[in-house]
Amino acid sequence: MKFRLAKLAVLSCALASASAFAQYQKGPDPTTSALERAGSFATRTISVSSLAASGFGGGRIYYPTASGSYGVIAVSPGYTGTASTMYFWGERLSSHGFVVIVIETNTLLDQPGSRANQLVAALNYTVSQGNSRTSALYGKVDGNRRGVAGHSMGGGGTLIAAADNPSLKAAVPMAPWNLSSLSFRNIRVPTMIFGCQSDAIAPVNTHSVPFYNAIPSSTSKGYVEMRLDDHFCVMNGGGHYETLGKLGISWFKRFIDQDTRYSKFLCGAEYNATVRSTEVSDSKNNCPY
Repeated sequence: MKFRLAKLAVLSCALASASAFAQYQKGPDPTTSALERAGSFATRTISVSSLAASGFGGGRIYYPTASGSYGVIAVSPGYTGTASTMYFWGERLSSHGFVVIVIETNTLLDQPGSRANQLVAALNYTVSQGNSRTSALYGKVDGNRRGVAGHSMGGGGTLIAAADNPSLKAAVPMAPWNLSSLSFRNIRVPTMIFGCQSDAIAPVNTHSVPFYNAIPSSTSKGYVEMRLDDHFCVMNGGGHYETLGKLGISWFKRFIDQDTRYSKFLCGAEYNATVRSTEVSDSKNNCPY
């Protein structure tokens, strides 16, 4: 009898957990073709002035118009870059069911540590807007499900933010630049790194690959490298709109939304088909997720 009751208790917990995850699922069942283009959510944008921003330089927020609350992602440009270089990510991710703030940095020369702080400040700002009855974002932002992404020094900042903020649900550093990977040994946030094979600014052998290797094997992680492309291969999709979009969307869906429908695009046959294409020069992961 006790064994049966214990079994029922375990089953009940499992069902409750599955139900909790299911509530975050947004959108139709994913397909390869759907992930390689804009999603099913109609979106709008809000401009954030530098005067309204606190701790970052302003930017643009992309959000789905449909009712409900969504996970929130902050995206940073790279050294000397502006938010416009990363608008693709705001457009693509929001159309698949996220609120996304693509930030302007305080200065064009901000280093990774500063960009990490700005990403977190931007998340906090967006969550506060979601709690404000006077904002178009009211009720749309789930402050418990946050993620970060960024290019170059913004990618280095993404890794630092992940190391310093274990409550984040997902991170996607893109062609990340940083002078040390020591702190990345502490990362517990699921992290997918995008590298560019011919990157002369943040060479993959001294940046992306060591960063990936530093992240503990106990942390869900992935690495995908774009063949024969330079440091800018991820800016606004860098011409790899289908591949990068599909992988980035799937990573955030899997770990911010806890949506296991996207696992097959990160592990297994469908993932293998992606990384064995002529577009990709290298890939690593510690599947299954």
